[in-house]
Amino acid sequence: MLETSARLLRLLSLLQSRADWTGAELAGRLGVGLRTVRRDIGRLRELGYPVDAAPGVAGGYRLGVGGALPPLLLDDEEAVAVALSLGTAATGSVAGLGESASRALAKLLQVLPSRLRHRVAAFQEAVEPLAGAAGPGVDAGVLAGIASACRERRRLRLRHRGREGTVTREVEPHRLVCTPRRWYLLAWDVEREDWRTFRVDRIEAPLGPPGARFARRTPPGEDAAAYVSRSITSAPYRHRARILFHAPLERVAPLTSPAAGRLEPVDERTCLFLAGADSLESLAAYVAAKGVDFEVLEPPELVPVLREVAARLGRAAGASAPG
Repeated sequence: MLETSARLLRLLSLLQSRADWTGAELAGRLGVGLRTVRRDIGRLRELGYPVDAAPGVAGGYRLGVGGALPPLLLDDEEAVAVALSLGTAATGSVAGLGESASRALAKLLQVLPSRLRHRVAAFQEAVEPLAGAAGPGVDAGVLAGIASACRERRRLRLRHRGREGTVTREVEPHRLVCTPRRWYLLAWDVEREDWRTFRVDRIEAPLGPPGARFARRTPPGEDAAAYVSRSITSAPYRHRARILFHAPLERVAPLTSPAAGRLEPVDERTCLFLAGADSLESLAAYVAAKGVDFEVLEPPELVPVLREVAARLGRAAGASAPG
């Protein structure tokens, strides 16, 4: 039988590992009787852990939500995963999160066993973020406020900076979608009665108080990530392109980014690339760099640009010294 202190830690670990436990299950795992389980639950409550109990045959125990964050018990892999995630967050795109992540990481490293600290240190020494690769910073308070409104299904009034200046929109927030460089909000625009995608870094802080509750809507025929991918790769740009790659989707997909364009299968040997760009030259360079044969379905204005790029490459190849 475990000593009381060790048993309490084991009990806390079990309660944190899944949502619900019956008293009999906890007693069996700890090797004690039901009365001891009830006493240990009482001790955890005295220490500040909010343990909820449901009476009856189908009842049991679960770790509830308290007013303060209690200590967490993590196994080796969980501790390393949290440490690496905090290290990544410290250099991420959410403004104001870096300092908090660094403080949390320092606390975690202080109590990690030596064998785990060496694993985390190896990662920190081997990885160096590329300066300038991250997208525009996102206000952590704005991000948290939007996430809360999504969860609680409450309307928001946003001040969003667009090409025509700052506009105010009343929206029903649906989902936050992130790419490696940017965060987007998919929301129902109440005034326009349609779905809209907003870049979160262009939403001005602070957010106003959440408004009335709303019934959840579903984007037409797509999940949130697919809808945002479609909207950010075509709608905002001057030129829209349809490119037929002469290669199966499985080959082309690793060569493209969901933020650059959308791929659709055509048959076993070809796939369609749908994208947008403000510059036909940049679009031509992007598709040509994939190393896959292709043809332009639209716009026709892209074809002479490709000829110019091909001629320029030919001149560069001819002017370059062999070898």
